[in-house]
Amino acid sequence: MLSRIAAAVVPSLGRLTVTADPATAPPPGSIVVANHTSLADPGIVLAALLRLGIEPVVLATAGLWRIPVLGRLLERGGHVPVHRGTHRAAAALDEAVAALRDGRHILLYGEGRLPSRTDAAEAPPETFRTGLARLAHASGAPVVPLGQAGARRVTSGRRAKQLSGLLTAPARRPRLHVHVGSAVHLPPDVEEATATARAAVTSAWRTAAAHLGEPAALRPAP
Repeated sequence: MLSRIAAAVVPSLGRLTVTADPATAPPPGSIVVANHTSLADPGIVLAALLRLGIEPVVLATAGLWRIPVLGRLLERGGHVPVHRGTHRAAAALDEAVAALRDGRHILLYGEGRLPSRTDAAEAPPETFRTGLARLAHASGAPVVPLGQAGARRVTSGRRAKQLSGLLTAPARRPRLHVHVGSAVHLPPDVEEATATARAAVTSAWRTAAAHLGEPAALRPAP
């Protein structure tokens, strides 16, 4: 239901296009990892994945489950809350592994947070947390890198600017692009695996940003 709501709402906020590496289809039981830039990008990513026939289980911070309506949708959809810094954090890993072994796709954000910037420009993904690598190792699942660009044109910056961006987006209709890369299997070392995943998502993001003509896509990799 969450994916279908996103697919219905996102076209009113902007012009979404989706591409994928040639002959690429995220295999069942894979981890889709995306770059996180805006409060708008989860909806954009879900809408894009639905176009590819994928309705993923979302792995997200537990605080979202406390938001009225959204929390109920997350609960009903079987999505997985992450209680960071508590004894319940390990349970999220177990639930995610079970979903992957059932052939579901898991969607997570490697950075685990939004950037602190207030501008609307594109930038490469920030440092990844190690949770992605640990989930990939525990499940043996392949990782599918997803890059999205344009979400910061919908919402970015401080609260007033975000609200203004959301309210004016239907009139502005900014261009949004999502690119899905080829699945990769991460190496056994956690640090190396985390770096490998970030590099793959950065590559997918560059492809998405280039579709929008973003100059950030032409800058050297960090």
